[in-house]
Formats: sequence, structure tokens, C-alpha cells
Amino acid sequence: MNLLKKLKTNVVISAILCILLGIVLVAWPDLSMQVVCTAVGAVLLIGGGVRLAVYFTAKDGSVYSQMNLIMGIILAVVGVWILLQPDKVLAIIPIIVGIVIVLHGVNNLRQAVTLCQEKYDKWWVALILGLLTAGFGVLLICRPFAALDTVVMVIGICLIYDGLSDIWIVSRLYRTAKTMKQEAEALEAEAREID
Repeated sequence: MNLLKKLKTNVVISAILCILLGIVLVAWPDLSMQVVCTAVGAVLLIGGGVRLAVYFTAKDGSVYSQMNLIMGIILAVVGVWILLQPDKVLAIIPIIVGIVIVLHGVNNLRQAVTLCQEKYDKWWVALILGLLTAGFGVLLICRPFAALDTVVMVIGICLIYDGLSDIWIVSRLYRTAKTMKQEAEALEAEAREID
């Protein structure tokens, strides 16, 4: 349960950063793309750092832990590259952000499957959110928009949505795990009383 609490905290922090950046991009789309580039690089670097921290603090050998390591390295490397080479990156920012959002969508789909396996009755909402997240990412990858303001606003909207969907899904996973733990403890208590 402690690992789940750490995971929830890390996901929520990462999601809040995405939401805040998204709000800034939607509210001020005429920001210099250089500033946007730096902000995206910083968010990716922080997101990668958070995932690497989760991996090194947990190190339980699970598939999720390995995924954190891989995602953490990818996000951190891409974030550093963007910060060091902003001029070369400007044209491909929508594609980079799209790839990250698609990866978040795939992660959300995996979490939806976990909710389904744990018999959470609204697991399908997480599935829809995951599909929409991945869809937004594919949109950014396949249809980079010509107008700079439009690119910035679309990225902002995608980041806000991604952050909100991450918070909703991880809160459901946490609640389901907490309920399962309480039920298991109740069963153990009943078994002890019978003995």
C-alpha cells in the first residue's frame, strides 16, 4: 500500500505540472515558442526524473517498475535534448508531445485493464479516457498544425486533459486497492474469530 501511495503522489504531481503548463499554453498561446520549448523540455525532464525516482525507490522487479525505468530514461533524455537544442526542436514539438501523450494513453489503458480485473464497476471510464488520451497524442503526431498559436493551444488542451485523466484513473486504482486491502483484513479478522 505504501508503494501505491508513492505512485499516486508521483502521478498526481506529474499530472498537476501537465495541467498547469496546459493552462498557461491555452491562456497565452502567443508566448514565444522558445519559452514553450523550454517549458516542454523542463516538464519532460521532471516527469522522467519522477519516474526514475519511483523506479529506484521501489525496485520490485515488476513490469510496472521496468516501465517506469524505460519511460523515465526516455522522458529525461528527450527533456534534456529539448533544453539543449531548442532551435532544432521547434518544428517537432507537436510530434514529441504527441508521442508522450500516446505513451500516457497506453499507460491509462493498462490501468483500465487493472481496474477491470479488480472488478471496479466503472473501469470502462478509464478505458475511454485512455483511448481519448492516445487519440489526442495521435492527432498531434499526424496533424501538426500550421499556425503557431493553434499548435500551442492544442498542446495545452492535450496536456490539461492528460493531467486530469491521469488524476482520475490513479485515484480509482488507489481506491480499489484500498477497498481490496480492507476486505482482505476483514476476512483475516473473521478467520481469527472462527479459530
